[in-house]
Amino acid sequence: MKITKDEVAYVAHLARLSFDETEIETFTSQLNDILLSMEKLSTVDTAGVPPMTHAMVRKNAFRDDAVQESLSTDVALANAPDRHGDFFRVPKVIE
Repeated sequence: MKITKDEVAYVAHLARLSFDETEIETFTSQLNDILLSMEKLSTVDTAGVPPMTHAMVRKNAFRDDAVQESLSTDVALANAPDRHGDFFRVPKVIE
C-alpha cells in the first residue's frame, strides 16, 4: 500500500473534513489505486517522445487579420432600444 488510513485521516483533518471509518477506508483504497497506476506509468520508457500539451494536435483557429469595412452608424444602432443621435442611450448608473 502506498498510503495508509492514518495518512488519509491526517490529510482530511488538515483540509477540515470529517469522514467516518468506512469513508476513510474507501478513500484509502481509491487513492492507493491511483498511486499504483501512476507508479505503472513511471515505468514506461519515454526517451524519444517529445513533450506535448494536448493529446490531439491543435492549431491556431483564428482567422487572418484583414482590413474590412466597418458597420455604419445606422446599421450598428438599428436594434438599439433607445438611441440619441449617433449613440446608444442607457439608464443613468451614477448618482
